[in-house]
Amino acid sequence: MPASALADPSTPAVFAQGWAMGAGLILAIGAQNALVLRQGLRREHVGAVVAVCTLSDWLLIALGVFGLGALIQGQPVLLEIFRFGGAAFLLGYALLAARRAWRPAAGLDAAGTSAGLGATLAAAFAFTYLNPHVYLDTVVLLGGLGARQPAELRPAFAAGAGLASAMWFGLLGFGAAAAAPRLRSPTTWRVVDAVIALLMAGLGLQLLLQPL
Repeated sequence: MPASALADPSTPAVFAQGWAMGAGLILAIGAQNALVLRQGLRREHVGAVVAVCTLSDWLLIALGVFGLGALIQGQPVLLEIFRFGGAAFLLGYALLAARRAWRPAAGLDAAGTSAGLGATLAAAFAFTYLNPHVYLDTVVLLGGLGARQPAELRPAFAAGAGLASAMWFGLLGFGAAAAAPRLRSPTTWRVVDAVIALLMAGLGLQLLLQPL
């Protein structure tokens, strides 16, 4: 951040505004958050998933604040690609989660299977970069708000939003991992997968029924 921006008395306020806006948007449970929660409850590759989601958010926040949000808004074809591709991905994952929840022996621990690091990271990247809600919330909406700041204060806004992202993903992933030993009932895991299935299906149908 430029020294002139650090000296500007408006910088702390803009930083706080970025943090508050970032926190407000990321707290809504979406596809990305559901994956972090699930990996935390499984206690599998939690640090890697938190890192991917956090660093990706930082990248997308920066791109939005420094101009990509306006570019995406001006590309209807690109928005439609996000819409239908994201809907297909979310509905497909909803079916998988519903299948896990439906089986009597389903449940994250009862299944006895562990996804490798590569497959887990692939899912984290997919839930981030194939999910149009990430672009709409992080790049277009949050980035658009940051882009309205004076040029010298945009880094402060992006830093505040980035801090909110890191705090949330860390709390969600590692908090779920800490609580996991008390949630080892197959019934609990089936409920988790059922909620995830409903969430993904709802997001997917929303994308299909409501143009971006």
